[in-house]
Amino acid sequence: MTARGRFVTLEGPEGSGKTTAARHLAEWLRGRGVATVLTHEPGGTPLGDEVRRIVLHMRGMSDDLDPRADALLFAAGRAQHVATVIRPALERGEWVVCARYIDSSLAYQGAGYGNDMADLRRLQEFATAGLRPDLTLLLDLPVDVGLERTRRRGEWNRFEDTEELAFFEQVRGAYLQLAADEPDRFEIVDGSGSVEDADAAIRAVVERRLLR
Repeated sequence: MTARGRFVTLEGPEGSGKTTAARHLAEWLRGRGVATVLTHEPGGTPLGDEVRRIVLHMRGMSDDLDPRADALLFAAGRAQHVATVIRPALERGEWVVCARYIDSSLAYQGAGYGNDMADLRRLQEFATAGLRPDLTLLLDLPVDVGLERTRRRGEWNRFEDTEELAFFEQVRGAYLQLAADEPDRFEIVDGSGSVEDADAAIRAVVERRLLR
């Protein structure tokens, strides 16, 4: 019987470097001979990509979504992602590295947009059929540093039009609280420095917690 693979998620507020860090971690694991699937949310499947387009990049729609509709769209994409990409890979014995997962919904749709946290947790449980990461790496950094990074990218998404720092502070605070509540799953990594420093810290955590 094939041993189940490991599931690692990378989380963090805007500009924290999740996508780059996830790619580098997957490349590093493959270099060590670990079969690894790299994926992301929203996205990872054709349905997920369409959800991503709706919730992030459609002006006039993505910037005017009802908070409940927003949470349900993310959950629909996540359900398909878990059923067709993440769980099958884990059952094959492969590792999965995913940029954003359930904690993004709790931080953004919950703390940021005001959906009830208990309702959101039940929704995530339903969408994922209870699939939890083995390790969640939270790349943390000051809000102003992260927002400056996103502005330099030049690619519009609905968060580019959010001017209130309080929103992003709420998101960051929610992430830190989630990490404090589940120390066995979370590890906080400084995302304010160089890519190389973040990569080194992430590899050290993965070696210590999952590759022993």
